[in-house]
Amino acid sequence: MSLKIISFFSQNIHQGYPTGTLVRFLKAREWNVPKAHKMLVDCLNWRVENDIDNILAKPIVPTDLYRAVRDSQLIGLSGYTKEGLPVFAIGAGFSTFDKASVHYYVQSHIQINEYRDRVILPSASRKHGRHITSCVKVLDMTGLKLSALSQIKLLTIISTVDDLNYPEKTNTYYIVNVPYIFSACWKVVKPLLQERTRKKIQVLPGCGRDELLKIMDYASLPHFCRREGSGSSRHSGNETDNCYTLDHPFHQQLYNYIKHQASIIAPAGPYKQGSVHVHLPESAAEESDIAKTIESELQKFGNQTRLTDSLDALKVSDN
Repeated sequence: MSLKIISFFSQNIHQGYPTGTLVRFLKAREWNVPKAHKMLVDCLNWRVENDIDNILAKPIVPTDLYRAVRDSQLIGLSGYTKEGLPVFAIGAGFSTFDKASVHYYVQSHIQINEYRDRVILPSASRKHGRHITSCVKVLDMTGLKLSALSQIKLLTIISTVDDLNYPEKTNTYYIVNVPYIFSACWKVVKPLLQERTRKKIQVLPGCGRDELLKIMDYASLPHFCRREGSGSSRHSGNETDNCYTLDHPFHQQLYNYIKHQASIIAPAGPYKQGSVHVHLPESAAEESDIAKTIESELQKFGNQTRLTDSLDALKVSDN
């Protein structure tokens, strides 16, 4: 791939490291140069068409709406690994995505991505004296239910946005507090994943505390990993530990940063209300297959559960 394309890079993509960015796109396309070139050009076009460079100047307002998004799209920064990688905690099981439109959730997700790339990762790089380009994610499956069927479309959209435009930004996915319904889905989904992706995913026993303490200090553990059975409740007893809430320092800093950027662009205000309508990409064939497989397994699980409930009801009636 010619490095001449570097001159067309957005600073917000490469953060001063264009060669490293090329490598990320090459990895994402298994080192196939033409495919990586196309992926990068498509990404640049997507950023221009959707004004992504200015998305951190478009706050979700009013604040009550943004708080509702935070309470139903559970994600936050819990700390850093011993090597300096940001640790993002995700409440996959308890996220309901039912307090706002799809566009608000996609906007919020992209804003967190951009804030990570423009602020969090450069800050970590300066602190550790080396270029840090990725994070780790800890996904809590507590509360995962059949109702997740209704969220598959949105989750596929978000996953596709990440895969096409933010490749190789997650070093490892740690999955904890796994219920049976996840184990059943994982068994059939795992073979569908590319080997590169499979190697990034680690399903840990219980809350994952002992394993995670090997790579991070206790203070950086997500609140749902600090004791067995703690789970990712939307509101823990200590709000400063619950990195999902808008009151957590990470989300306060993020939201204030976005409002400050908005005030620079339009100092007279007020903030424009309404979601940013980002073009929602079509999922790749692999992701469509995975989504369909998950949906099928959840439906099977639901049918089995209803059959068991029916049999139990018959037994009660016979008694």
